[in-house]
Amino acid sequence: MGERNLGVYRIRNAGPSDAEIVRQISADAYIAAYVPVLGYIPLPAEEDYGSRIARHEVWMIEQDGKAVGVAVLEEFTDHLVVHSIAVNPGEQRRGFGKALLDFADQRAIEIGVPETRLFTNSRMQRNIAIYSRHGYAHIGVRPHPNRPGKWLLIWCARFGQRAPSIAAQSHSNAYQSFGGPRGA
Repeated sequence: MGERNLGVYRIRNAGPSDAEIVRQISADAYIAAYVPVLGYIPLPAEEDYGSRIARHEVWMIEQDGKAVGVAVLEEFTDHLVVHSIAVNPGEQRRGFGKALLDFADQRAIEIGVPETRLFTNSRMQRNIAIYSRHGYAHIGVRPHPNRPGKWLLIWCARFGQRAPSIAAQSHSNAYQSFGGPRGA
């Protein structure tokens, strides 16, 4: 449990019975915020989370027993990928997203990896500001795996030293070494 200005909350693995609420929170969060910006529905809004829940990749943040947000975290041998953070629109700007990013950092440390990575669309400016404030650094770009002609920004946070400078890696090296999720 955590204490913040948002009160007492709990983060737990989602179970099979949570699949619909995970899907609903993701759809509500991504569609409301990003269809007007992107012109299309981001993939996390339409994903079937059943297989991710079965692999224990989906985490829910609850306040007073009510799910208010979800994080999808993919664990690799040398890093953790934050595939998705979604907070119910009525609960946004209260600290739940930050709590989920903090949790991702803690989870990476728990599993013994030195960094977290994430990918975002360059037009998701609100998210980019959040990631920057959280200590992530933009380290490259990669082609969008599901939207030809579109690009995703690669962000990284390293523990101890936080994130590498963009000058430290070329974009092509960053793309080759930063495999990850299907993207938003």
